[in-house]
Amino acid sequence: MTGKQAGKKLNRVLAAVLCGVLIVLSAPAAGWADSLYIIPDSNTRKLTEEEVWGYQYDTLLYAFNEIYARHGYKFETGSRCYNWFTQMPWYKPNEEETSTNHHASFSQCSAIENYNRDLIVAVRKQMRATGDYNPRGKGMPVPPSQVNKPRGFEFVELKAGQKLPVFSAPSESAFRANNGKALVNTNGAVYALGYDNGWMLMLYEANYAGQYRVGYINMAKVRGRQPALNQLSWDGSSCQVLQTTALTDDPAQTGNPMITLQAGTIVTYLTTMFNTGAWDYIETTANGQTIRGFVPQGTLSVTPDSSEMYDGEG
Repeated sequence: MTGKQAGKKLNRVLAAVLCGVLIVLSAPAAGWADSLYIIPDSNTRKLTEEEVWGYQYDTLLYAFNEIYARHGYKFETGSRCYNWFTQMPWYKPNEEETSTNHHASFSQCSAIENYNRDLIVAVRKQMRATGDYNPRGKGMPVPPSQVNKPRGFEFVELKAGQKLPVFSAPSESAFRANNGKALVNTNGAVYALGYDNGWMLMLYEANYAGQYRVGYINMAKVRGRQPALNQLSWDGSSCQVLQTTALTDDPAQTGNPMITLQAGTIVTYLTTMFNTGAWDYIETTANGQTIRGFVPQGTLSVTPDSSEMYDGEG
C-alpha cells in the first residue's frame, strides 16, 4: 500500500468513526430535546415588565427556574421542572447539590439574572392578585418534529439573538441557499459537526416548519463563547455522478434539492454520513460558485483510491 493510499484509507476510517452507526431521534426525551429556552436571553439582558406580562402565568414558572437551570440547579426528581429541564440538551445538573442545598446555583447567578428573577416573581404576584393569568399569552415552546440528523452532529449553545448568514461551503463566495438568503437564528437549536478553516459545519431548522439545512457559518462573525469542536478532515477524491440526482442540504428531514446533478458530472467526494440512510457529502460548482451537499450513497462512482479497498499490506 502506498503512502497516499494509506493516508486515504486512514481518512475513511476516521470518517467512519466520526459518523458512527445510524441514530434516529425517536425516544420521547430526545424528541423534546433541542434548545427550547423559555426566554433565551434572560441571562444576558434585563427584561421589561411589559414583556414578562406577555407570558402565561404557568410559563413564567419555568422561565423563573430556567435562570437557575442554566447553572445546574438540581430539581426534585419527578417534579414538573425536573421533567422539563432534564429533556434540554443544555441542562447539566450539578450532582454535588442536594435537595436542600442549592448554594452553588444561587451564587453563580449574575446581577442581570437576579434582576430578571425578581421581576418574574413580581409579575406572577400581580397576576395572582388581579386574577389575570394571561391565558392568551406566550405558552411553553412547542417541541420541534423529530430530527433525523446525521450521526456526529451534536447540540451546541451559541449566544442568543444572532442571525448569521449560512453558506453551503466554508467561503462567503460559496453558494447560499434560500435564494442567497439562508440564515440561522441562534435562538433556535443548532447542531454542529466541527470546524473547517474557521467555519463551523452545522445543522439547523430553517424559518419554515419541517425544513432543515446543513451549512457553514463564519465563526469570526459569531459573538460569545465558541463551542469546543474538532477540526474536520475530508477525503478529497474525484469521482463521477452515475445518475441524475438532487443535491440537498437537508439530509435530516425533507431532502429538498438545492440543484440537480446530471449523470457524468465530476464532483469531489468528502465523506459519508449516516442517519436512517447513508449520504455521500460532496463538493461541486453551480453557476461558478462552490457548493457542498448530500447525495444518496450509491449515486457516485467512488474511485478505488477513495474506497475502503484493502490490498493486504500495511
